[in-house]
Amino acid sequence: MHDSLLLLYWYDRNSRALPWRTAPSDILSGVKPDPYHVWISEIMLQQTTVAAVKSYFKLFVNSWPTLADMANAEEEDILKAWAGLGYYSRARNLYKCAQYVQLHHNGRFPEDEKRLLELPGIGPYTAAAITTIAFGHHAAVVDGNVERVLSRRHALLTELPALKGEVKPLMSEVTPVDRPGDFAQAMMDLGATICTPKSPACGICPWMEICEGRKQGIADTLPRKAPKKTKPTRKGMAFLLVDDAGRLLLRKRADKGLLAGMSEPITTHWTEGGEMEALDLAPLQEDWARMEKDVKHTFTHFHLEMSVWQAKAPAGYSAPDGYWWSSPDELDGEALPTVMKKALKVGGLL
Repeated sequence: MHDSLLLLYWYDRNSRALPWRTAPSDILSGVKPDPYHVWISEIMLQQTTVAAVKSYFKLFVNSWPTLADMANAEEEDILKAWAGLGYYSRARNLYKCAQYVQLHHNGRFPEDEKRLLELPGIGPYTAAAITTIAFGHHAAVVDGNVERVLSRRHALLTELPALKGEVKPLMSEVTPVDRPGDFAQAMMDLGATICTPKSPACGICPWMEICEGRKQGIADTLPRKAPKKTKPTRKGMAFLLVDDAGRLLLRKRADKGLLAGMSEPITTHWTEGGEMEALDLAPLQEDWARMEKDVKHTFTHFHLEMSVWQAKAPAGYSAPDGYWWSSPDELDGEALPTVMKKALKVGGLL
């Protein structure tokens, strides 16, 4: 039996029930996937686990049931709903893409990869996933799960990231013309539940008999990865200025760069070899108390260590332009990224 048929047979009986997914039985009954749901889920799933995405997906489709609803929303509300999911450029591009599709495509996603690639925030993987899963067109959908499964299936010894160039044509070849969307999701499910990074369950894998990696006894060593580069550590300071009513002074980060457009307390720049105790960097010369714990957070390209300081605002102090006071019961609704929520927790404000 052909590779794809073996996997589809397995998928029809073992597919994961996910809030954005149209079940294979429904597909076979003629139910069509919702491109809006496929798009949101694929954007959210970039560099984020399925478990983390489920609640965010439900929040977004409940808050903005249609693409038109999202296109007419406020960007600040999108960022607030996204807070904690990370990689915030995805949220800004989600909003831009909704507006673009609404304006230029009458609220309907284009079906082919080339036109999808013209949309904000949509790269080769996402374009392939949308055209295949939402519209049933043939395309090679390659994510980390697919790279792992096919590297083991064919015993590919090339290290990542160079391996990607070998996997894409193999995925194109094995993806069937019939049910390509189900097949792409079957590959993802296989990688997520059986052909896992560590201790793959080869004994129950539908490709057990044809897997070259298993035959050679090297499946659990694949895919091979180039040695990781050491991440530098940057340091900075966060200043929690609280008024008599217990409100925290916040501001909006710049519209470009890391965590663009998100909310934050007053912070210094984050620099390698930077300061964590230079109180001359404080926004006001108040009696700043350093919290017992520092914030430690890892971004894609660097580690961050940030000391946290807290002080009471002087009587009559007004929020400067571009700043605002946020009361304790409002903080949860602010567009605070995870690293800033950590700072507030250290300060006992969350």
